[in-house]
Amino acid sequence: MSAKDVRNICLLGHGGSGKTTLAESMLFLTGGTDRFGKVADGNTTCDYDPEEIKRSISISLAVAPVKYKNVKINVLDAPGNFDFAGEALSAIRASECAVLVCGAKDGLSVGAQRCWKMLGKKPRMIFINRTDEDNSDYNACFAALKEKFGAAIAPIVAPVTDDAGHVTAIVDLLHNKAYEIKGGKAVECAIPAAVKDEAEAARAELMEAAAGADEELMEKFFDTMELSDAEIAKGLKLGVKDGSVAPVLCGSATTGLGVDMLMQTIIDLVPIATDMDAEAAKDDDGKDIEVAHDENGATAAIVFKTISDQYGKYSLIKVVRGKVTSDMSLYNPTTGNTEKLGRLYTIKGKKNEEVKEICCGDIGAIAKMDRVRTGDTLCDAKNVVVLKGMDFAEPCYSRAIAPKTRGQEDKLGTGLNRLNEEDPTFTITNNAETHQIVIAGAGDIQIDVLCSKLKSRFGVDAELDTPRVPYREKIRKTVQKQGRHKKQTGGSGQFGDVWIRFEPNEESEEMVFAEEVFGGSVPKNFFPAVEKGLREACLHGPLAGYPVVNLKAVLYDGSYHPVDSSEIAFKTAANLAYKAAMPEASPVLLEPVCELKVTVPDQYMGDILGDLNKRRGRVMGMTPTGDGEQVIEAECPEAELMSYAIDLRSMTQSRGSFVMHFVRYEQCPGDAQEKAIAAAKALQEAE
Repeated sequence: MSAKDVRNICLLGHGGSGKTTLAESMLFLTGGTDRFGKVADGNTTCDYDPEEIKRSISISLAVAPVKYKNVKINVLDAPGNFDFAGEALSAIRASECAVLVCGAKDGLSVGAQRCWKMLGKKPRMIFINRTDEDNSDYNACFAALKEKFGAAIAPIVAPVTDDAGHVTAIVDLLHNKAYEIKGGKAVECAIPAAVKDEAEAARAELMEAAAGADEELMEKFFDTMELSDAEIAKGLKLGVKDGSVAPVLCGSATTGLGVDMLMQTIIDLVPIATDMDAEAAKDDDGKDIEVAHDENGATAAIVFKTISDQYGKYSLIKVVRGKVTSDMSLYNPTTGNTEKLGRLYTIKGKKNEEVKEICCGDIGAIAKMDRVRTGDTLCDAKNVVVLKGMDFAEPCYSRAIAPKTRGQEDKLGTGLNRLNEEDPTFTITNNAETHQIVIAGAGDIQIDVLCSKLKSRFGVDAELDTPRVPYREKIRKTVQKQGRHKKQTGGSGQFGDVWIRFEPNEESEEMVFAEEVFGGSVPKNFFPAVEKGLREACLHGPLAGYPVVNLKAVLYDGSYHPVDSSEIAFKTAANLAYKAAMPEASPVLLEPVCELKVTVPDQYMGDILGDLNKRRGRVMGMTPTGDGEQVIEAECPEAELMSYAIDLRSMTQSRGSFVMHFVRYEQCPGDAQEKAIAAAKALQEAE
């Protein structure tokens, strides 16, 4: 097999638009499966994970190779739920063209718009699905696409509808053929007389669109006003490749109407890998280079997905240059390791078939690559390149996670790390300050799925909680206090006596220790013990037990005993001075403040600004993006943003997005301070 025999497409769209059913239909019609699986029955090829079957949604990217007319079409079925957008990015990275699946009765969904935006300049075509269902309206859906995306939208199908608006047959304008449903199957038929004139006019428009992509075709079209099927396909293929044409097809994944036409269109119009422009990459020195899709070049492949489950670990790769064989050793520039490849497979859902090689442009899997992670490049050690990975969105929804049963912390950590290999879009942070493990992802469904997988795969029942906010404390007044520790027991006693001045110090967050001792009232060899005692004491402030910052402590006097004084005694004395001084030094709570960049469509601006105001946010500026959206820059306390990912989705019908980063600590207002102190005390009592 060579690159010309392979096409890579990804199915994208809103959740529930029928992507998994479409992949199932393509497999069934080509003999790839012997039965037509249904999402509701939990027996489709692409939704095989127990969580997917339970929830009836796609959670992970799945690969389904379809053989049609001696061409291998690698179908990458990506989840439509926004929490799993990282899987869609991986699918886009490995494919040459996207098929955007829209529901005929849903019109232009939010998911379709988001996917269009995610695609950037990637070639795309559109399949309007479910045209046979009640309340479906192909024309309304097509009009919405045309209005939103403009001249790129090019229909290559003319639908035939009945009185109820259901599509009963379709005309393939590219090949001048028609298909109808007969005996529950899509079969070729004569072009219905009712749409003949309309189809001819639409085909003439299609010729014009194809001619516009190539000068030679343009000349011929003006001379003869006619182009052959092959010439129309040639022009459209150029338009698809440069993004100026997005062909629109329609049909029903359930009945199979339009699915044959879709597969034929993929063969005709989707560019093969070796026809695509060279990829941007970096060499071993980090310099920008380009990697051409050359079948005979030095091997280079990108790991676009990792499957790590009870069946083992598989690294899914797309071969960008050269070929990969099972006896190869390839270099991983990310880790610096040379990997001896194990067995190679072609993956179809959860099934795999061993192969000897994966050619340029094809997709396959390598087993048991324990040191290889998603986004890594595998290449020839003599020709090192680093291919561009996936730019996953920053996680914006955090939850603290802990095992319900004590003693399972290690199992929880192992399970989370294994799941992170499979899904790098979530992060795990072991916060030593708040004593919590915090996982951050795209939303509540992703986090819920992770907890379910922890239980089913690793036997860990986990519970979630709101992450604790890492407050700080500081003082606003200078106070000086004595710390005196005297203890007499049998034999030698303990004696330490210090006078320490505590003062605010905005120049340094970390405590600054200084000494102004005259006349040896405290010997120098005890200074480190005093400092150590103060540093340990600073970890717990007087208000709510949070670390104290912006503090300067000056040891200026004291006394000692030649026999009873010791380091431990002076350390204890320093602690006593700290505890006596802090409550009198006008302590105040500091809260972390985050910089927030919220991207929302113009129509939601009022709601978002009002909501930020309720969260004690300060709007710093607004910048229009030029496509009907605004980027709002604001600063907001972290404590007010714990549920912002869910709330923003609700306020904007999932059209808004945001990123946030910690910027600084600020003094907490009175009511917020009281709330935080009460919560901290309740936690201390519970422990």
